[in-house]
Amino acid sequence: MKLLHIDSSILGGYSATRQLSVAIVDRYRQKHPDLDVISLDLAANPLPHLDGEALSFLGKDLTEDAASNKDLVAGAKALSDFKEADILVLGVPMYNFGIPSQLKAWIDRIAIAGQTFRYGANGVEGLAGGKTVILAVARGGIYSEGTPQAAFEHQVTYLKAVFGFLGVTDVKVIEAEGLAVNGGNDRPRILAEAESVIAAL
Repeated sequence: MKLLHIDSSILGGYSATRQLSVAIVDRYRQKHPDLDVISLDLAANPLPHLDGEALSFLGKDLTEDAASNKDLVAGAKALSDFKEADILVLGVPMYNFGIPSQLKAWIDRIAIAGQTFRYGANGVEGLAGGKTVILAVARGGIYSEGTPQAAFEHQVTYLKAVFGFLGVTDVKVIEAEGLAVNGGNDRPRILAEAESVIAAL
């Protein structure tokens, strides 16, 4: 069984999503001692944003010349790692109501027609089904459904839409929100509650 662990926070050791995503991976290691884990830190090793050259090679075998382009090779590896993973654990902070641009750059390398979805006679068909995705999300404010700021939440809703489009229906969300509310005094309690959910996975 293969697990792909992706972090996208730029906050290093202070990151709530990194803390939670590591706890999730550790939990899965406990349940599956033979788990093969691949880690990708998109803050330390970002994929470049999609450009015309990269677009022309999406989902294709790289030519000999292209194989010397480290950015194209990294994009091809991102797609391969995603397709081979049984479980994905994503650490996803909210930046300005959405996901980090580093994570969006990764999505642009794995959401590829003919590879992870296709257009058929009956519309779009996801080709990446059978995977489990666990999202470790954190927010300074409170944006969950039913709150006054819910319309600004383009983090979990966006990722569920993307993975659903790719055929992934098993998406779990571990949420820590309101981390900056009340001067951040509630942060330890909020993270502890999230970790208790992780322990029950």
